[in-house]
Amino acid sequence: MSTPTVIEIYTESTPNPDSQMFVTNLHLLPNYVADFKTKESAGNSELAQRLFEIPFVSGVFISNNFVTITKKADYEWYEITPELREAIRSFIASGKAPVSKALFEKGNPDQATESNNKGNEADPETKIKELLDKYVKPAVEADGGHIAFRSFNEGIVNLALQGSCSGCPSSSITLKSGIEGLLKRMVPEVKEVVAIEE
Repeated sequence: MSTPTVIEIYTESTPNPDSQMFVTNLHLLPNYVADFKTKESAGNSELAQRLFEIPFVSGVFISNNFVTITKKADYEWYEITPELREAIRSFIASGKAPVSKALFEKGNPDQATESNNKGNEADPETKIKELLDKYVKPAVEADGGHIAFRSFNEGIVNLALQGSCSGCPSSSITLKSGIEGLLKRMVPEVKEVVAIEE
């Protein structure tokens, strides 16, 4: 991975007070998401492993051009942001890939589900996925998170909340008022939207 001469990293707040986005001026993981909720789960990412070595990190989410870090509650962002920014900058400068090829070989869960029902455009599951891709994912990504479609069965849409969305106090409001309302209006077969733990 070639790196620019100057690596810029700026931070953005998210609706989750314990998560913050670290946005870079280059693509880290284009069109893919990697969510690490524990140090033990970070085996396929040198970047996540490096960040978990910092004692106040409790979650790492990598996608496109940003890293969302979830901190332990007893730390303040103003105290820890410089160290996190420098850890990300030095990792990028090393030229190493943020995740290993083994993670890609497992496949992107979102990509796997997207190809299931392409043939029938009237299919409710296809409509749900299109609405999530067009209206929900860009807004959620702007807040350092990700919503992943997992299943649609008997009127219930199961979604995984990742990045800053995981554990966010306002995610249940977003899920019920925003996403569920949109899907019920646009896809009459939808009765409920539920967040599942992964």
